[in-house]
Amino acid sequence: IARLYAPGASARQAGMPLDEALPIAKQIADALEAAHEQGIIHRDLKPANIKVRPDGTVKVLDFGLAKAMDPPAASSPEAMNSPTITTPAHLRQRDGAAGTEAGIILGTAAYMAPEQARGTAVDKRADVWAFGVVLYEMLTGQRLFSGATVSDTIAAVLTREPDWAALPAGTPPSIRTLLRRCLQKDRKRRLDSAAGARLEIDDALTAPSAVDEASASSAPAAASSRGRLPWTVATAAVVGMVALALPAVRHLREAAPV
Repeated sequence: IARLYAPGASARQAGMPLDEALPIAKQIADALEAAHEQGIIHRDLKPANIKVRPDGTVKVLDFGLAKAMDPPAASSPEAMNSPTITTPAHLRQRDGAAGTEAGIILGTAAYMAPEQARGTAVDKRADVWAFGVVLYEMLTGQRLFSGATVSDTIAAVLTREPDWAALPAGTPPSIRTLLRRCLQKDRKRRLDSAAGARLEIDDALTAPSAVDEASASSAPAAASSRGRLPWTVATAAVVGMVALALPAVRHLREAAPV
């Protein structure tokens, strides 16, 4: 899906059609959910790591920066960001393939969560943030966070709010709400699982369209109108008979002429 984003392009591009973007996003969320169930955080989710096969199957790739989730009680800080910055060699030798020292930034700047930018501990909600960024860009066709340098991009992640008006007019309210929940800078307020995102998208995909809803709402009204038709005709007939009878009644009640 990286074809949507031309690095360095200044012109705003059109995003994916909704009926194409949502099925892809659902599969991305499903892949993250599977990883999280195995205790793995991806930490570098971005368009370049998401491939769509000709049959429509989505593959989330490049778990090179992935790490096992810390136990709930653990508090070892982490980070990840920048155009795939890697850990210095001496840290890789000491801590393994992926560094776990506080302040080390790993990943891709435009898709990291605010807590990653600060070099603090991360959990699966960092992947939920990146998922929200990717979905936003799929729908709008433009980068959510960008800057002239990596530092500028990190500053945008920490301080800039998304331009919600850039979303297509036809974006369902449930998807707008999902994006807002994924892109909460305070991770305590953020959607806490990819499973929740998958369920929200699934509901949006199966919900009836506005046209279907309009048709459904007009059907009872039409049926009600058909049910009232016989009564309307009968009432009109009675009114007509009464109108014809009134002159005869007045004639019978008139006094005989002298």
